[in-house]
Amino acid sequence: MKSMLTALAAVLALTASAGAADARGCIKGAVVGGVAGHFAHHHALLGAAAGCAIGHHYATKHYRERMALRRHH
Repeated sequence: MKSMLTALAAVLALTASAGAADARGCIKGAVVGGVAGHFAHHHALLGAAAGCAIGHHYATKHYRERMALRRHH
């Protein structure tokens, strides 16, 4: 549990310094990845980092799709 809290604190610190636009999807992905990593051989930090990157990627992808649809209407 301690490593999970450490991972969450690290991710929150990184997203706070990156700004709101860059944090899109990162926090949710980090939480999910941290929990998954914790149960997969206690790699919460690694899971949180991967989850942050994946969550940010998908959030940016969906944002661009929404903006493209807005421009066409």
